[in-house]
Amino acid sequence: MKTPNVFLLLNGEKPTKLPDTSKYGVICATDGAYEYLKENQIQPHFISGDFDSLTLLPEDIETIYTPNQNYTDFDKILQLLWDRKYKNIHVYGASGKEQDHFLGNLHSALQWQKKLNITFFDEHGQYFFGNKKIQLSNCLDKTISLLPFPTATNITTHGLLYPLQNETLTFGTKIGTRNKATKKEVDISFETGELLIFTQH
Repeated sequence: MKTPNVFLLLNGEKPTKLPDTSKYGVICATDGAYEYLKENQIQPHFISGDFDSLTLLPEDIETIYTPNQNYTDFDKILQLLWDRKYKNIHVYGASGKEQDHFLGNLHSALQWQKKLNITFFDEHGQYFFGNKKIQLSNCLDKTISLLPFPTATNITTHGLLYPLQNETLTFGTKIGTRNKATKKEVDISFETGELLIFTQH
């Protein structure tokens, strides 16, 4: 049985526009992000964190106290979602503000990549760690960027203005930013490593 998509809001830069949350089976947030949902009259199914940024806990929403400082709030809420058998996570508010938090969120997503399908959304588009073979839809004229973490080998693409053919990208040596989709569907495959894929509006 297919599990519902999860809307997860983190305490990064607030989205100027939220998606239609009625399309999500689960709505949740870390404690610092809850106030923004409240401002937009969106009631989550649960919130979690150490609650150091909330002075008054809501009584009508499930609150899960996760005080372990060895893990970030993002790590801990991903563990909760995994324990509840949710797999498809759409994350908002992961970028912006302090950039160490943004990089920390990427670190967490990479750790969970084999278990969860995590896609980040921000004001410019979406990004995620790709599987070894993937097809992107509705890409025509969009900007596509490929960033290795730290290396991805034998990358081949179809549907990009500057195609790659069995090429290796390595952070600090060569990366694949600001390419352009020439077709609606873009195919990307690679052999080893990790590849962060950005699709810009």
